[in-house]
This record gives sequence, structure tokens and C-alpha cells, in this order.
Amino acid sequence: MYNGARVLVAGGSGVIGVPVVRELISLGADVTVASLQPESSVRANLGASLDSVRFVRTDLTFPDAADLVTKGQDYVFNLVGIKGSVGVGTSRAASLLVPTIRFQTNLLDSAFRAGVKRFLFTGSVCAYPQANLHEEDNMWNGMPVQNDRFVGLAKRLGEALAEAYELEHGWDAVRIVRPANVYGPFDDFNPLTAQVIPSLISKALHGASPLKVWGDGRGVRDFVFSQDVAHWMIRVLQDAPSNTPLNVGSGRGTTIRDLAETVVRVVNPGLKLEFDLAAPSGDPIRLLSIERITHLLGYGNLTTLEDGIAKTLQWYHQTSEIQRHASNSYENVEKYTKELQGQ
Repeated sequence: MYNGARVLVAGGSGVIGVPVVRELISLGADVTVASLQPESSVRANLGASLDSVRFVRTDLTFPDAADLVTKGQDYVFNLVGIKGSVGVGTSRAASLLVPTIRFQTNLLDSAFRAGVKRFLFTGSVCAYPQANLHEEDNMWNGMPVQNDRFVGLAKRLGEALAEAYELEHGWDAVRIVRPANVYGPFDDFNPLTAQVIPSLISKALHGASPLKVWGDGRGVRDFVFSQDVAHWMIRVLQDAPSNTPLNVGSGRGTTIRDLAETVVRVVNPGLKLEFDLAAPSGDPIRLLSIERITHLLGYGNLTTLEDGIAKTLQWYHQTSEIQRHASNSYENVEKYTKELQGQ
């Protein structure tokens, strides 16, 4: 399906975007990357792969920008997002919610009007209501969990928009994935803004002892390696039915304590752990059911947590400080937006 196809990867410079772009190139696709990041950062992340990639630095919160990059494309991957650590979903609620609604709405609408054949919409585990196991059909059984309710509502809106286009116009292009907690190379490793795995890796590498971990360590998360997510996104766009949400996770829960112990074992054995009970812990459990995607697509062959952390650590050692902090955290999104407006 991808050989010779024109494919837009919006947000193709991040933790999922880079492996998506690289795999698409290996499949023979003609790839365009749209990103807020400057081309130098994207070139550093994609490496030699960028030689065959068209790059557009743009702000997709503007409809004209979305029209420009979707025109003439066969397929679109919407991987645009704004990341933040625990608590950002409340303290920077508007800074996350407003642009998320804008860019996902613009991309969907522009892709529809451009006649795009397939569109990959990236949902999120944070859109689910509280439950011990998140199954796809339970999305609308309550409000999203409180810590991330604003972004969760925006993701729900995006899925509803995709269904609305099909119901009214018969546009059945959209495939939907809902990833778990994604980690890997090209993530944000700034301890002040990073999510839990890159934050722990960064602090462990710098020898922080004891290694402080937010919360009591009992929270359960579903961690999935970025390259696995990228591979299965590409499969979903090709083989899944339209507007049928599919969870993409590991299928197993890991406590934050077990995660921290794994990071220490891989990164810096001998470090002591200290749990900060006064710090926010996030939701008690986030675990995705992978039964549907396994049944439909034969989902499996996933990277173990220990191997994924080791691969992430290897990438960390091979990259510069600038690359490790050139992420889509909310601070960088604001900085890149101002830079782009000043050009």
C-alpha cells in the first residue's frame, strides 16, 4: 500500500513520528514531514533518512497551513501532540487544550476536502474514564480521568469528528489508535518537563542518589516502546476497519516502583530509590486491553520494558543535549511557535 504513495506525517519529528517516518521510507513511501520544530532539529533526528523526505515547518493550528500540507497526499498520519509531566494537564490546561482541538480539527477537515484516502488519528489512554482495564467500547462510559481530562476530551472530540465525516459524507478514511504510555528515543529528557521514563533515565544517568520518584510507587501503567507503536500504526492504517478504535499497549501493567527499579538496573545499578509521597502520583491505574487489535491484526512481538529502556539509553548516549531537549513539551511548543511567527 505504501510503495510510491504520498504520505504526510504531521508531527513526524517526535518519539513516535521519527520511527513512523523511517519505516514508511523503508516501505517506499514519498514522505512529507510537517513540524513546528526547526529543520535542523528534525534533520538531526531523522539522520540520513531526511534526504528523501520533504520538510515543511508550519503551525497546523492555522487552517491554511493544514490545507497546504494535506494537498495531494494519499495518506496522513496525525502524530501532532503536546507533552507534559504529571500536573501539566491542569496547570497548563488551556495551553494544551486549545491547540490540540485546533490542529486535529484542521488536519481532519483539510484531509477530507483534499480527498485523502487514509487518515491515522492518534487518540490517547487519557481519554478513558477511570477503570482497571480500558476496553475500546468503554470510552464514553464517563468523564475522562481528572488529571488529563482536558486533553482527553479533545481526543474524544477528534474521534467524534472522524465519525461525523463518515456518517454525513461517507468519508471512511479514518483509522484510530489509542496508545498507552509511549516511551523511547526522541522523547523529552528534561527532568523538569519529561514524563516518567525519560525523567527517571535522565536523573539516574546524572547520578542523583537517592533517585527520587514521585508518589508512592503503587500506580500501575501500561508502557509501550515507540518503535512498536510506530510499526502497528502503519499496520492499522493499512488493514484496520474505518473508525474502529484500537488500543496499542503492552497488555501488562507495571507499577511505578517496578519501573524505577528497572531503570536503575539498566541505567545505574546501585542507586537507591526514594518515593516522594507529597508529589502527585497521577491515576492509580492505566492499563489497556489489547484483545481487539490482537484479534483483528495479530498484534504482538513487542519490545520488553527492559530492552526498550536499554535501546532508549543507547540512543541517549549517541545524541547531543540539544537533541534530547528538542521535544514537543509545552515550553518548546511555545518557543517554536514564536520562532515561526517571527520568520
